[in-house]
Amino acid sequence: MRTDVYIALRYLRSRSHSGFISLISYLSIGGVTIGVAALLIVLSVMNGFESEVRARILGADAHVRLTTYADRGIVEWDEAAAIVSQVPHVIGVSPYVFEKGMLRHGNTTEGVMIRGVDPKTLGQVSELPRHVISGSVRFERNGLPGIVLGRFLADRLGVMLGDTVVLFSPAGMTSAFSSPAVKQFVLAGVFQTGLFEFDDIIAYVDLTTARELFKRGDRVDGLEIKLNNMYMADKVKRAIEAKFDQPYYAQTWFELRRTLFSWMKIEKWMWTIILSLVILVAAFNILSTLIMVSMEKRRDIGILKAMGARDRDVARIFSAQGLIVGIIGSLTGTLLGFLICYGQLHYKWISLPSDIYFLEALPVKMQLLDFVLVIAIAVLLSYLGAVYPARKASKLAPVDAIRDVG
Repeated sequence: MRTDVYIALRYLRSRSHSGFISLISYLSIGGVTIGVAALLIVLSVMNGFESEVRARILGADAHVRLTTYADRGIVEWDEAAAIVSQVPHVIGVSPYVFEKGMLRHGNTTEGVMIRGVDPKTLGQVSELPRHVISGSVRFERNGLPGIVLGRFLADRLGVMLGDTVVLFSPAGMTSAFSSPAVKQFVLAGVFQTGLFEFDDIIAYVDLTTARELFKRGDRVDGLEIKLNNMYMADKVKRAIEAKFDQPYYAQTWFELRRTLFSWMKIEKWMWTIILSLVILVAAFNILSTLIMVSMEKRRDIGILKAMGARDRDVARIFSAQGLIVGIIGSLTGTLLGFLICYGQLHYKWISLPSDIYFLEALPVKMQLLDFVLVIAIAVLLSYLGAVYPARKASKLAPVDAIRDVG
């Protein structure tokens, strides 16, 4: 063992310290422990929420979407789908129509976003059937075209399976005196993805019915594309755009939800900075502790320097103390944070009200990079907290140090 580390450990374990210095030393280690554990827990919970939101969005939406500028639509969409399906990593392609409308049931009217989908290929790009909580994804019932509504939308309309609703659409209106398109549907199913923006406003109908109702003719609004790896979306987007000229363009799942995912990343960094302040406070405790230790150990420092120890040798002793406190605090904090996250992950200690959140329990996802980053921050701040007292102790003159104590 190196001499500076040995002496640093002796100083930390020494019972000759005043009780106050020992208390601050323990508080320093405890501060680092709490800061590291809190930071790891918060980051893991935020990772869990981000992962759940991403999974639910991509379960109901596509990884890549191919459409056209100025809403021109895709006429030969079956040929376009065949071309896209040949691109590496593409495992599913389905056409869609997207339009605004109004749904009426009895005396209740609600604004909706209608998604016309192809029932034959919907399962290739969407997990909608898995999210159905009542009925099924059927677009024909009792001789009427079927419609599938989000749970909150169905609740506000007060509809039950088999009830009829009337859809009004402004599509195709050429003037204020034109009549909107009107069609009657029967409720075939209700879905719940756990995401408010889907469950509150989205309604699914058959693609052919939507094209007729919204006067699309032979066109569709675009193609939804599913990949075998969602993180290949940028590469697939470039490959698809290379196969089509203007006015075609593709968007990835991140581009379609850029604001949401960007904000989640910003929020994660904000919490990292805020909780790092807890570790910073512990670093100041380390600083004050080492200053008092250096004052208490002036005679020892004087003897070491009289025996030939250089300034940097003395500085290393106190720097090593700071590092040891940081390492002990980081390791205990990491262990504490890991155990709490592991327990939540496997035993669901903290549950969430299902009527407010889309999850049964607080989600947790531990990432190795977060652990490495937090440990590095804690050790670095602990070391920086030891720099000033280490420099101050190294500048003591041996004769003055021995004389002052003597």
